[in-house]
Amino acid sequence: MLEMHLPWIELAILFPLIGSLLIINVSNPEITRKRALITCAFALVAAYGAWEDFHSLHSFQAHDHWDFFSRWLGPEMLVIDELNAPLLPITALLFLLTTVATLRTKVRRFPFSSMLFSQAILTALLTCRDPVGIIGLSALHCVPPALELRARGRSSRIFLLHMVLSTLLLMSGWAIIRAEGDTTVHSSFAILLLVNGVMIRSGCAPLHCWMTDLFENATFGTSLLFVTPMVGAYIAARLILPIAPAWILHGMSLIALATAVYAGGMALIQQDARRSFCFLFLSFSSLILVGMGIATPVGLAGALCVWLSVCMATAGFGLTIRALESRTGRLSLKKYHGLYDHMPSLAVFFLLTGLASVGFPGTVGFVGAELLVEGVISVYPYVGVFVALASALNGIAVLYTYFRLFTGRIHVASIPLTARWPERMAVLALTLLLLGGGLFPQPGITSRYHAAKALLERRIAPPLEEPQEHDSETDVEHASSPPASNVSIVSTTPALTGARHLSHSTTRVPNASVSVNGVTTNSWP
Repeated sequence: MLEMHLPWIELAILFPLIGSLLIINVSNPEITRKRALITCAFALVAAYGAWEDFHSLHSFQAHDHWDFFSRWLGPEMLVIDELNAPLLPITALLFLLTTVATLRTKVRRFPFSSMLFSQAILTALLTCRDPVGIIGLSALHCVPPALELRARGRSSRIFLLHMVLSTLLLMSGWAIIRAEGDTTVHSSFAILLLVNGVMIRSGCAPLHCWMTDLFENATFGTSLLFVTPMVGAYIAARLILPIAPAWILHGMSLIALATAVYAGGMALIQQDARRSFCFLFLSFSSLILVGMGIATPVGLAGALCVWLSVCMATAGFGLTIRALESRTGRLSLKKYHGLYDHMPSLAVFFLLTGLASVGFPGTVGFVGAELLVEGVISVYPYVGVFVALASALNGIAVLYTYFRLFTGRIHVASIPLTARWPERMAVLALTLLLLGGGLFPQPGITSRYHAAKALLERRIAPPLEEPQEHDSETDVEHASSPPASNVSIVSTTPALTGARHLSHSTTRVPNASVSVNGVTTNSWP
């Protein structure tokens, strides 16, 4: 395994961990916020440095320079690869923007020390490939929200019950798999334990009430940062996808799809903005498990693309609701609020992030949603209709919430409600990412497709074959057609013109060309 030039991952973990210790006993909320802001900025630099350093190596995976943690805990504890490389800077950015967008009215109530500790644990979790380490870190990640619920005088019973049950199922399932040793076929019972643990952690129905309870009782920022990185999807990619047979993955996919449709419908009838956001996020995140359960290159690539787009878009969507609540308190959807005249920039950003979450054209989620639908249809032609139905319900719920919050009447306020410059900075940063990823999708799509192919190649159970899909290298070596047409041509068509072009590119060779019948076609850059 290649080594990066600097210990970026360890720095991304140590910065928030040290920052949490430095502000744990500070009584001045402004000093606490400033130190947390500086710490999050350093953590973002380290996470982005890890991403750039990893890409400069042109390898699927790498580890830190020196790598002190892995010497004590094992070689799989801190590893960066194509799956988690973009997750690190995006997660660090979300923590930074949440800190930036925290106004003075929220500073005293927001637990910055707990937030930084959670960031350190989450970064370690997203870079861990050891199954025992993943399960242990996912359990430790649940501690800060539980402590916050206790500190606020709210019941943590529902949250802890679900998290403990999820952890026990994951531990039991992996213990059985380890006892079975290195075998090509593992016990279905053990894999089902893992699947149930992941589905509870992901909030799949009917065991999803912990998520609504968390948004009801914890601070909005804590709830947002706990769910948006989608730890359940990461556990599924590392623990379940490599060993689960096709029928278990399909079952997980169908249950997640039912959750997506159910949550989209529930978001339409909510009378509280927080609960509506919670069900919208639950529907978005369930679609990622749908793509993982299909276990085809296009479907999995679509799921990984949707993972990144939903992480950014729903975070911005939630930060907008959080900014509104800091001015008006909890928002009811029973009436119109008419807040557009007071905060037009937040209104536009609210609509942009909401539409990006459902894959609106021109946003970062569009191509990923197209790939996900195509991947599902390639295996279950009729099930793809329900993916479209879930997206339609989510889009209607986003527009319904927008009209309730920003239109309908003239809002009279005794104090100015305009967006402050920190909120505008957060809005601008996420807007650039959402629109930039939508207008120039090829780099992200290529990275996610490479990650999907690598994950499927590591499966013990053979991946599903997509109908009429062939790998270009296999076609060159094994084609039985005449020599003049035995080469699979890689098109230069952009990703927006069709998802099937992606399934032909396993290895990118710069400036390569293929000549067939006198016609020269360039490969993808």
